[in-house]
Amino acid sequence: MAWPMSGVLLGPLFSTEAMASVFSDAARLQAMLDVEAALAKAEAACGVIPLAAVEPIASACNAALFDLEALGRAGVGGGNLTIPMVKALTTLVAGRDAEMARWVHWGSTSQDIVDTGLVLQIRAALPLIDADLDALCDALASLADSHADTPMPARTLMQQAVPTTLGAKAAGWLSGIGHSRTRLNEAGKAALALQFGGAAGTLASLHGKGPAVATTLARELDLPLPDLPWHTQRERFADLGCALAMLVGSLGKFARDLALMAQTEVGEFSEAGGDGKGGSSAMPHKANPVGCARILAAAKRGPGLASTLLAAMDQEHERGLGGWQAEWQPLAELFGLAAMACAVGSELAAQGQFHAEAMRANLNITSGLIMAEAVTVALGERIGKSAAQSLLEKAARRAKAERAPLAQVLAAEPEIARHFSPADLDRLLDPPTYLGAAPEMARRVAKRYHDEKRRRGV
Repeated sequence: MAWPMSGVLLGPLFSTEAMASVFSDAARLQAMLDVEAALAKAEAACGVIPLAAVEPIASACNAALFDLEALGRAGVGGGNLTIPMVKALTTLVAGRDAEMARWVHWGSTSQDIVDTGLVLQIRAALPLIDADLDALCDALASLADSHADTPMPARTLMQQAVPTTLGAKAAGWLSGIGHSRTRLNEAGKAALALQFGGAAGTLASLHGKGPAVATTLARELDLPLPDLPWHTQRERFADLGCALAMLVGSLGKFARDLALMAQTEVGEFSEAGGDGKGGSSAMPHKANPVGCARILAAAKRGPGLASTLLAAMDQEHERGLGGWQAEWQPLAELFGLAAMACAVGSELAAQGQFHAEAMRANLNITSGLIMAEAVTVALGERIGKSAAQSLLEKAARRAKAERAPLAQVLAAEPEIARHFSPADLDRLLDPPTYLGAAPEMARRVAKRYHDEKRRRGV
């Protein structure tokens, strides 16, 4: 029976089409074949194999010529895909030139091909994420700047705290995602390294020409050449996996805030509608934050996938047993999740609707209690912080119990009325007067982002 197709139903939820193509079965095989073709060219250039072997080997390195299902089944016996792939490639080359088929995969080992092939996929994948991050960060910087003065409630421990601004909130999202982006750029650059060491990392089968072949192969693939093979030193992939998980986590923070702001009782944000987005199979009125849900699902999965890469680091001697194999799918899945989260995040930031009128209304739902700190600070300058804190706590409890406006309760308190007139209290209890440095910080973060883009020449 044919192996059942997987990924068609749930794949679009957890990746993008472009990223799924980069890590498709055909792309994985083609990347490995690209390494085999480059290896033949490098070895011919160094006099290790005949120049006549290059064309028949390179022309056979086409994934379309291979039976993917057969390779997958055959890979079970050897524990990796390279073994059946090399056998099938040798057969193809022999059909073109029987004499030259003997030079296929010369002097290499399975892990060289798998790891370097995966590095080529990573190189193709990173720009896809970066492009969506550009769009997302541009949108967040625009929000931070344009809404630097738009007041809204800040919330701590899920309760209203003091006023802040939408711009400051967007600046926080931008700062966190920007940090994770920097970490991914660094880890991605470090991961782009040739893997070429032969059977046990010594290249002994190339009879002294190993270093020359490695240098030429690195140049052929346009990859950095490390000082030595990294067959069981898996820091590159572990670091990259953690960086991807961290990026998805930063996007999860963004999506979590948006989802909370989108609650019916809050109403400060709504996702762009249309095309059946956010609908319910039972409730016609629903407009669910499905974009946030997709990002949050990715953020839940990211740490577990990254932990697999961390757990796979203690590999044995010069070739890992199980740890190496454990890396392949989690790393590809992390790329898919990160790509999807970045793409959806950019849509949310650019096309989602932020409702300033709801933010203003929410600032008033506590009847002034959100401004209690402002009054405490002003009163504390006159009677001391501790005494002011005690008076405002008492007033806040009374306002809650009597469901009375805080201004009314404060005006009835002699110790407070002695220092502040009703007009003074109205001013102190006006949310836009107590935004602190939020507008300034929002604009500063947006400016720094744009300045850094200009420095990069973007």
